[in-house]
Amino acid sequence: MGRKMFDLCGRDERLRFSPYCWRVKYALAHKGLDCEFVPWKFTDKEAIAFSDQTKVPVFVDGDQTVVDSYEIFRYLDRVYPDKPLLGEGAAAERARFFKFYAERSLAPGVMRTILMDVFNAVHPDDRDYFRTSREKAFGRTLEEMHSPSQGLSMLDKALEPMRGRLDESPFLEGDEAGAADYLVVGAFMWARVTSAADLVSNADPVYAWFQRMLDLHGGVGRNATRIVDVDGAYAN
Repeated sequence: MGRKMFDLCGRDERLRFSPYCWRVKYALAHKGLDCEFVPWKFTDKEAIAFSDQTKVPVFVDGDQTVVDSYEIFRYLDRVYPDKPLLGEGAAAERARFFKFYAERSLAPGVMRTILMDVFNAVHPDDRDYFRTSREKAFGRTLEEMHSPSQGLSMLDKALEPMRGRLDESPFLEGDEAGAADYLVVGAFMWARVTSAADLVSNADPVYAWFQRMLDLHGGVGRNATRIVDVDGAYAN
């Protein structure tokens, strides 16, 4: 049995926008591992019920099922040790820091910037679920939470540590990309796929880093279908 991963899709099946799934896609590309990416919607809970949870990514490798992007990194290093992602000791701890940095410092600003764009990209079958679940979590409507000016301001401040690191090296891991880069790039792919918003200026070292990340591993990020591609195709 081959490898497969359940991968969140939008109103067009080609739109794959989960930041957590993007982490794993980069990790698999880093290791040169093939994988089938199975389109999955928020409301397709039964499709992943075998994993005993309700969120993606769900990674299946033969008779092994692994959930949570960081745990998938750990699994890949254990089972496919060539081209390690996390490394050992301090290197693994550093990567774990970047996991939380992406989720708790970067994601809130990105979310406030693109929230209604994400809602527009969500599959119609999922929109009631998306609105209800997010508004319950936020305690506010999607429209109230969507604030690009505030989101970009939050993100600008949160990016300062990245800028410092990227002034020293082309990637967060140094001369070559690694787990820290893959754990962070998911937030940027979330925005790239669902929105036309510019998160940073082209003079920002983060912009240059993201362009390098898009081209990495044969353009795994740059070749992703975006909402602007989908809307343009429908407009024609």
